[in-house]
Amino acid sequence: MSKHLREDAIKIWNAAVDSVRARNLVKRWVRCDKHQITIGNNRYDASNFDRVIIVGAGKACTAMAQGLLDQLGDWRPSTGWINVPDGTQLALGSVHAHAARPAGVNEPTAAGVKGTQQILGLVQSASPRDLCIVLISGGGSALLPAPCPSITLQDKLQVTQLLSSKGADIIELNTVRKHLSTIKGGGLLRAFRGKQLITLILSDVLGDPVDQIASGPTIPDTTTPSDALQILSRYDADHSLPKRIYETIEEKAKMTPSSSHDQCLAQASSANPDANEQNNDTFVIGNNSTAVRNADKEAKQIGYSTTTFSAATSEGSAESVGTDLAKNAIEQLRGKQGEEIISYPEMTNGKKPHKHAFISGGEPTVVLCRKEERGKGGRNQQVILAAYKTLVEAELSEQEWSRVCLISGGTDGEDGPTDAAGALVDHQVHRNAIEQGLSPENFLKRNDAYTFFEKTRGLLVTGPTGTNVCDVRVLLIG
Repeated sequence: MSKHLREDAIKIWNAAVDSVRARNLVKRWVRCDKHQITIGNNRYDASNFDRVIIVGAGKACTAMAQGLLDQLGDWRPSTGWINVPDGTQLALGSVHAHAARPAGVNEPTAAGVKGTQQILGLVQSASPRDLCIVLISGGGSALLPAPCPSITLQDKLQVTQLLSSKGADIIELNTVRKHLSTIKGGGLLRAFRGKQLITLILSDVLGDPVDQIASGPTIPDTTTPSDALQILSRYDADHSLPKRIYETIEEKAKMTPSSSHDQCLAQASSANPDANEQNNDTFVIGNNSTAVRNADKEAKQIGYSTTTFSAATSEGSAESVGTDLAKNAIEQLRGKQGEEIISYPEMTNGKKPHKHAFISGGEPTVVLCRKEERGKGGRNQQVILAAYKTLVEAELSEQEWSRVCLISGGTDGEDGPTDAAGALVDHQVHRNAIEQGLSPENFLKRNDAYTFFEKTRGLLVTGPTGTNVCDVRVLLIG
């Protein structure tokens, strides 16, 4: 039974990912003919444009560009530049795919700065008859680094590492990053000098706040410098970050919005302060809910009753998410009174036990231990290890273990600085842990879930998937 549950769980999880693969999503949203380009329900007259500029950043950006170029064909001459993780870049003809960071290292780099300068240069050189299509997906914040002149790339990196290590969620992280950047928080939009700017977004932020996805390079900022300072005060109470970080944001807080833009844009003289008022359309073409819905459909097709949930806001810690999932499994196995309600594979009234799938989506946070103690892992691996700890503490019987499988994975194929998308736990993983004398507590404390699941053969390894819509989790009770 356990083997079939694992196969089903992976099949359901893969269905979620397949439904949000970026190339196909873009092709569904974009259509062209000699008279117009249609995106969603919006139509744009072809006679207004002489050229298409394609720029963007994100883990799924190469696949998005493929889909767009598939649809554009020779509709208009095109040129472009996109920043992507190393290993995902492909030859795209007129659009250059630039490796802006190493694989598995979701942090800004000098290569990313170089690529971002190319992108800003392209949009600033646009003519009044140019159409610019911006492709944004998860990971775009790290792939579009353009520090304000008063700070360094190392400063930005230090901010990112501190906030991430202390459990800041993506909204908090991006709010701070926007106020230290020349391109985030609408900076790319302000730099655009062409006719029409269109942004296609594959959302990796729960609830789809478009000003926060990739830190909103084409969306007028809804946050303030004071918001950023409050977040820093919460996570950097002892002011360990360089003083110039605070000075940069404090200086912006003193300014009017327009002068703040001029101060922070590296090429302020070519910025278009009115661009955010006109000729700017944004489309969210896929998100976590899309993936969860399609996983639900697959689960029903292979015989499971289902319950689904897609978080709209930050879920809190990975440990609490994993613990709650395990408690859900225990309740389904035993009922609310804690007694085992069905002992598979025995028959009840001539029928096999009811099969149920709980499918959820979201993105929890992880608070990291001290660097010198830290192992290797990611939030999905931490979720599953916390769930396993709770299941072990519940002292499941062998029959109960044979009826449960839980998987959690990042839809982008990346989970922390590892080569795994996430992890799973089932009867076989539990047996492997018992045989090796492994207990989850120490691995959890050291953020070393990867090592635990590597030893117990519970890693979920997919490689880059060409999409990124947060995490999907599948709990099966067979």
